[in-house]
Amino acid sequence: MVRLLAVIDRDLKKFRRNPVVLAMSVLMPIIYLVILGNSFQGKLTGLPVAVVNHDSGPQARRVIENLRAVAAGPETFSLSFMSDRKEAVQGVQGGRFKAALIIPPDYSRRATVGGRPELGLFLDNTDGISSENIRGLISAAVRAARNDYVPIRDPRDETTLRDIDLYPKVDYYQSLVPGVVIMAIFLGALTTGAFNLVMDRFLGIDESYLLTPLSKSHIVTGLIISGLMITTAISFFIFAVSMVITGIPLSRGVEKFIPLSIVIILTTLCLLSLMFVILGRIGHPRVVGILSGFLNVILFFPSGAVYPVASFPAWLRLFARINPEAYAVDALKSLLFKNAALVNVAGDIAFLFCFTAATLTIAILVFKRTL
Repeated sequence: MVRLLAVIDRDLKKFRRNPVVLAMSVLMPIIYLVILGNSFQGKLTGLPVAVVNHDSGPQARRVIENLRAVAAGPETFSLSFMSDRKEAVQGVQGGRFKAALIIPPDYSRRATVGGRPELGLFLDNTDGISSENIRGLISAAVRAARNDYVPIRDPRDETTLRDIDLYPKVDYYQSLVPGVVIMAIFLGALTTGAFNLVMDRFLGIDESYLLTPLSKSHIVTGLIISGLMITTAISFFIFAVSMVITGIPLSRGVEKFIPLSIVIILTTLCLLSLMFVILGRIGHPRVVGILSGFLNVILFFPSGAVYPVASFPAWLRLFARINPEAYAVDALKSLLFKNAALVNVAGDIAFLFCFTAATLTIAILVFKRTL
């Protein structure tokens, strides 16, 4: 334990003596939040939508046909037909679907004889981009079905699409907060831990390790723990600042402090261990600079922090299944926006824990304690 604490203390002192790195670790995620929140746009595809049709009449069939046309044409969403309304809504709450459309039994009759026919649309509004696209397209499909069927009618007979947001309103700016926290963790993991080891090698300082009784596990674990202490402190600060900037009540973070802390700590350990696997044998900081942009692109953007994973092409969705940042973003969004309990993100936490255990083991095994 004394040897481990010595490694941690030495690494923390090095970080305190480099305020530029500390300042950049704090400023970069905030800059990302401001820039991405005002500039990122794109086309959505493959958003999963559940449809529960309790009406076999012509109007309901026309709505379904129009939805199928959207799914087959621009492919903005993919349809899953279900019979149980409760199961469909639970699928939205559990993250399986982005929305659930409910067609009541009397929809066609009311649309034909008059009245105000209504459809129910349950939306996962924590993803503002997806929910607004789905809302607009389904509304257009419903209006098109009415126009085809009733050429002359009283305006009061227009179909009403009653859309229901399952969670408190989350705008696009707020939805970026989990991704910004993950960005802060990535930058912290990049500038601590393994990076300090690379600098020691470059300067020849690491040769002093050879004169000590420190084992490979002492060195790797000590550097990871020191990086964990620094990175988590930065991440919580970024979290608080981002919530203030975007208008998310700080009380929400306080209420979920324990599960949020577990996710942040596990994600930090995950990325620090991964950095050791990738950078553990590198001897020049220039290589770290080259790899940093590449690693950021392949980990951050396919994580669902900016755009939903469901809209990715199949090969990229497959990569997202092994991307630790995707699980971290999903867990943070569920805890922060959906008021989920710890048990609801148990799958994400289990993946992060297993990934950390695997990469930490590999990092110790491949670490070179020789010249």
